[in-house]
Amino acid sequence: MINLNSTVLIFAAHPDDEVLGCGGTIAKLINEGAKVHVVFLADGESSRDDIPEIDNLILRRKENAKESLKILGCDSLEFFNFPDNRLDSLALLDIVKKIECVINTYQPDTIFTHYAHDLNIDHQITHNAVVTACRPKPDHYVKELLFFEVPSSTEWGLFKTFSPNYFVDISDTFSHKVDALNAYRNELQQFPHPRSIKAVESLAFYRGASCGCNAAEAFIIGRKIKK
Repeated sequence: MINLNSTVLIFAAHPDDEVLGCGGTIAKLINEGAKVHVVFLADGESSRDDIPEIDNLILRRKENAKESLKILGCDSLEFFNFPDNRLDSLALLDIVKKIECVINTYQPDTIFTHYAHDLNIDHQITHNAVVTACRPKPDHYVKELLFFEVPSSTEWGLFKTFSPNYFVDISDTFSHKVDALNAYRNELQQFPHPRSIKAVESLAFYRGASCGCNAAEAFIIGRKIKK
């Protein structure tokens, strides 16, 4: 498990991905003394069609994110404000450079981000940009790189199954994940949609049963350097 007093960065494509992917882990790390900073690349709203109040929706999504991360106890959050579902229209290098600036600012030992083969294009680009920014050069800050799953994206990606090999017991912080997710009330759906509270609970219980605890979040290790 990540060391106490670690500095952790979460790179999420959209506000709510961070809670869906690792909200319970965020709360657990903070309870154990870690400093956790969250960065959102895209606004999560501007791809919607025929919605005249799009600026208001973007603002509301940001306020939801602030409320959610306050519940979890995060130390900071930042918005890159890139266009939603259009990260592939930007030069990857420009995204990488912004991510590198954040990494240099916080000097994290651990980073969480998206799985490479999610259906959502922003998730894919975020993954690629973070991995590029975390090239293992000598004396690079990041020693642990972990990829999370996001319901209604990860499981919809065909042929590239998410096969986790790292589990975090969130039995004691799962309620914090649910409270934080409820801050994104406008993004939640009714069961059996995978982005419903019931489906998120079911996934946490299933991942927990996979590793012998009541509830868990699952990750794929991208890199782990022990020195």
